[in-house]
Amino acid sequence: MPYQTTVGSLTYRFADLKTLLAKASPARSGDSLAGLAADSYEERMAAKIALADVPLQRFLDEALIPYEADEVTRLIIDSHDTAAFAPIRHLSVGDFRDWLLLDSTDSATLTAAARGITPEMAAAVSKLMRNQDLILVAKKCRVVTRFRNTIGLPGHLSVRLQPNHPTDDLRGIAASLLDGLLYGAGDAVVGINPASDSPATLMQLWRMMDELRQRFEIPLQSCVLTHVTSQIQAIEAGAPIDLVFQSIAGTQKTNESFGIDLALLREAHAAALSLGRGTLGDNVMYFETGQGSALSAGGHHGVDQQTCEARAYAVAREFRPLLTNTVVGFIGPEYLYDGKQIIRAGLEDHFCAKLLGVPMGCDVCYTNHAEADQDDMDNLLTLLGAAGITFIMGIPGADDIMLNYQSTSFHDALYLRSTLGLKRAPEFDAWLAKMAITEASGQLRPISRGHALLRAF
Repeated sequence: MPYQTTVGSLTYRFADLKTLLAKASPARSGDSLAGLAADSYEERMAAKIALADVPLQRFLDEALIPYEADEVTRLIIDSHDTAAFAPIRHLSVGDFRDWLLLDSTDSATLTAAARGITPEMAAAVSKLMRNQDLILVAKKCRVVTRFRNTIGLPGHLSVRLQPNHPTDDLRGIAASLLDGLLYGAGDAVVGINPASDSPATLMQLWRMMDELRQRFEIPLQSCVLTHVTSQIQAIEAGAPIDLVFQSIAGTQKTNESFGIDLALLREAHAAALSLGRGTLGDNVMYFETGQGSALSAGGHHGVDQQTCEARAYAVAREFRPLLTNTVVGFIGPEYLYDGKQIIRAGLEDHFCAKLLGVPMGCDVCYTNHAEADQDDMDNLLTLLGAAGITFIMGIPGADDIMLNYQSTSFHDALYLRSTLGLKRAPEFDAWLAKMAITEASGQLRPISRGHALLRAF
């Protein structure tokens, strides 16, 4: 159905709900590239005004991508919790924003409502919110997950230790891994992006990380970020796999471009659960997402990139992951042009995921041909820390020498924890103190040449 609003003497009309959402989105290069963005600031504001009056129920009645054509749409509709939705069913998108910002809408209230909120509702309300609104509401959302340690507790920040190497050299990876552990990083996951898909190489990586974990009794989990089919095969071959990884998106067509569907993810989830390797919990999946992936794959169906991204969180939520993160600036300036767009997208992604009950981190990053720099990343890092981000990346020098992009370093995590008073996962913190890497306060200690970890390498 068409939507319209009158501003002054001008009447703005929007053909359908997905057009209205796209025109109401903050400016970004990806929507312009797709021909979906508002033609002017005035049209964008008119779309926001019209969107504010749309009842939340409309998102259940008017699918952006047809139910018959897209399994992600079917997942969203079929898994919708009507009882959780009941307390907010009468609200419009604008009313929903006001409700989210109320002091009385606390963490318990948001947790109870999460399964009643669809990704499209979350994306819609985010388009009406200032950055501070996104931060305030995300801060109230609590999503706690467990495998060998506890992630997502209030006042805590975890770090994915990312020891990538351009040739998968075990000594090079080990050096980065050691560097990260001595800086107190790794409580989210030790996750390697392999340069090779060779089963023998992948097996070496899994075994190296697991042997180190067992030798020093480290309460962490590891992951090799290869395709999910390779991980299923490796599980069948006896690989010591903790978390199963996969990049996911918000439409069936985009997921097909990744070589996956929901049935394959269910098979992988069952395979990981069958290993029973978690000691504290059974959150066994790790997902990555990113605005622009659907447009890049030609699978966006005319839906704006931020709404497509929010739909990916419905896929993640279905599998109760330990970790999910948006690789926010990785795809490039064709989709998020500059620091301002990257910052806004990172805050939107974190807000939408947490609102839907997904444990959300962010790879605070940019490519070298984007109009962004490390100061922009410092700004986003600090804003996400204030918003209660679950985890960030830890990469030597913030420079990933295998994937060739700029991210966050071990030092960045130290800065954020020190500035905002954030702690590591409690089990990992206790191990660091036991290993004389940190003081009881959590501050790093000087490391002597005779330290047990240094002798191991």
